[in-house]
Amino acid sequence: MKLTDILNRKELSLSFEVFPPKINSDFESVEKAILEISYLKPSFMSVTYGAGGGTSKYTLDIAEKIKKESGVETLAHLTCVSSSKEMVKEKIEDFVSHGIENVMALRGDIPKDMMDSDRSSWDYLHAVDLIRELKSSGHDFCIGGACYPEIHPESFSQSEDIKFLKEKVDAGCDFLTTQMFFDNNLLYNFLYKIREADINVPVVAGIMPITTAKQVERAVNLSHSFMPQRFKSIVDKFGSDPVAMKQAGIAYATDQVIDLYANGIINVHIYSMNKPDVAKKIKENLEGIIGIQ
Repeated sequence: MKLTDILNRKELSLSFEVFPPKINSDFESVEKAILEISYLKPSFMSVTYGAGGGTSKYTLDIAEKIKKESGVETLAHLTCVSSSKEMVKEKIEDFVSHGIENVMALRGDIPKDMMDSDRSSWDYLHAVDLIRELKSSGHDFCIGGACYPEIHPESFSQSEDIKFLKEKVDAGCDFLTTQMFFDNNLLYNFLYKIREADINVPVVAGIMPITTAKQVERAVNLSHSFMPQRFKSIVDKFGSDPVAMKQAGIAYATDQVIDLYANGIINVHIYSMNKPDVAKKIKENLEGIIGIQ
């Protein structure tokens, strides 16, 4: 099933994101956690793809297993950083052979040792190049792309961000998923601006439950996300108590989701970080409040 069939429904959707193991010895434990999340029956599950494609085989295996064992539709990530056309074409055929219909097309994080390298010879510089490759492959993929409610860390302005986002949609991106954000008003303002720019594909709101104090620094470094004072106060108060911080982080994420649903955002994606207990608690909180199935 194509994800646009889910995202265009006039009903609430809740999805989870998981990531494959980095090394083979971790595969069994990671797979167990991921399948536990899939048994919660989310609307779909997204499976990430390691920098440089290092975990791409695991991505496909896990995405395929989720579909077969739990019947949950999957979205497999594909990045183009330092990838050749031959590598990407091979991966596209692997997607087809694994029964993957939905692909998240991303540039990917540039490894630190490549940050200052000459990228002019790369076959793909941006996600839009990968989207065009997928569209011209001859396969009928449903293609997702990323967007930033605040600003991409490498952009000069939000208007530049939106210009490039429009380019991705025009190239064939079928839906968008946001980077994490902690202030819903940032998303509402962003959605107004992209609709003004004639970007009308479904937008899935990405929520990251922060359940440890250490995650705050990682989140800021990764996405440069704005941390509202309300959230900072929670971390200041409960950050030194792991149990309390976990519960508070889940409560904050749940509150974000409820506010999004209340304001007409019907598609929400949880960056669940392979944590079945966190995913389960958020889903339970929502079942009791808004009756999501």
